[in-house]
Amino acid sequence: MQSNLQTSAPSDPVEMIVSTDGLLRFEDREFRCAIGKNGVVSADAKTEGDGKTPAGTWRLRYVMYRSDRRASPHTDLPVTTISFSDGWCDDPTHPDYNRPVRLPFDASHEKLFRDDGLYNLIVVLGHNDDPTVPGKGSAIFMHIARPDYTGTEGCVALGEKDLETVLSMCTTESYIRIDM
Repeated sequence: MQSNLQTSAPSDPVEMIVSTDGLLRFEDREFRCAIGKNGVVSADAKTEGDGKTPAGTWRLRYVMYRSDRRASPHTDLPVTTISFSDGWCDDPTHPDYNRPVRLPFDASHEKLFRDDGLYNLIVVLGHNDDPTVPGKGSAIFMHIARPDYTGTEGCVALGEKDLETVLSMCTTESYIRIDM
């Protein structure tokens, strides 16, 4: 009997899927996750500050972590550390919109060196970054979830151990698909 199932070679892109039921599915595993506190919206309808996670397929650009709080994650993705002066511009009128910036910074921004631990480990997702469209959403990350998995400002959040596991499974060709 011939099978229609095709297996992927290790170098093929590996997709993880996030659904509105709060699950991230990756290979044969499922992980609890949090999404935007106001749900999921099409990428075309995404606006800055709406508290919605943009639906679509996004590359995993690189990983950032707090070296003062944890070890470097095991992953094939590019990895860099987060310092006290790291921020992310969320001002749609600024030329650095949806880009990493150095603090102090004169426009609206997120501070990446946070006290709450949610950004101890961040994966920068390729939403609205090539090219950046002002107002279509910034700082869309995969990061550590709050203990109660409450909604995010538009990111995807997992428990720290689950995020570490997901990162260990990623290749430089991995991507995330956020469904509506």
